[in-house]
Formats: sequence, structure tokens, C-alpha cells
Amino acid sequence: MKKLALIAIAFLVFSCKKESAEPFGTSTTTDIKSEATLTPEALGKELFENKGACIACHRVDAKLIGPSVQEMAKTYKEQNGNIIAFLKEEAKPIMDPAQYEVMKANLAITKAMSEEELKAIEAYVNSHLK
Repeated sequence: MKKLALIAIAFLVFSCKKESAEPFGTSTTTDIKSEATLTPEALGKELFENKGACIACHRVDAKLIGPSVQEMAKTYKEQNGNIIAFLKEEAKPIMDPAQYEVMKANLAITKAMSEEELKAIEAYVNSHLK
């Protein structure tokens, strides 16, 4: 009888373990900083450098793997392009179509972003217009 009581107590102790609110490895913009405290450009910069992983291929003022942020802003403005539509894979690339296949892995990330996050990235890119 004592063994049964100990097993029941052990079961209760382990079953009451607090579980993590989020699965390991997930990232949200609130992990970065509170969205309410950031301007759209600042939120866009945070997303660009972190969640979106855009910084791996794009620099602000120099071509790396992909075009610079300044060049993207200029080209999208001149050609009346839609950055958000491209990030949702609803528009064809206008910058460097040959690099589109390389970009596809990151488009899976941006397609999962909210409209507010995509607008923030667009605001960040456009903030580099000269």
C-alpha cells in the first residue's frame, strides 16, 4: 500500500510540471523587442537583421550576395515595385532574377510574417532612399 501511495505522489509531482509557453527555437518579434515601442523602421531593422535573416545576404550600402538595401529601395521606387508582394512571393523579382533561387529559402520566412511585419521591413528598406 505504501508503494502505491509513493507512486501516486510521484505521478502527481511530475505531472504538475510547468511546460514552456513556446516551443524551443521559435522566434517572434516580441522576443526581439516590444513592437509597441518601436517605429516601423526600427521594427523593420530588427526583423531584417534577426527573424528575417536578410542581413545574411544584404548590407545597407554594399552588395554582398544580394543587392544593398539602398539599391533595393532605389530600384523598387524607380520601377514602382511592391516589396511586400515580392516577400509574399506574389510578385516576380525585379532586382536580380538570377539570384531568386538563392532567395527562396528566406521567402519561406517572410511569407509567414504578419502584414505589420512586412510593412515594417518595407519601411526599413525605404528609409534608405537617398
